[in-house]
Amino acid sequence: IGDMIIITATIAFFPLLLVYCGVVVTIADHLPAHWAVYLVYYIIMGVVWAFPLKPALKWMNRPVAEEDFGK
Repeated sequence: IGDMIIITATIAFFPLLLVYCGVVVTIADHLPAHWAVYLVYYIIMGVVWAFPLKPALKWMNRPVAEEDFGK
């Protein structure tokens, strides 16, 4: 049951991650063309995606009782 939650959340998160990557690259196209700007931008964007994921990770790793599944 716990594995099913992890698999479901992973499948649901993957398309969102692809959209996020697309948005990040699209925004990068509008930045000044300098390596330092890109370096700072991609470091920040590489970390920012993890913050919305934190609640999902907590949900995925919570203990699930057998009788709670399916309610």
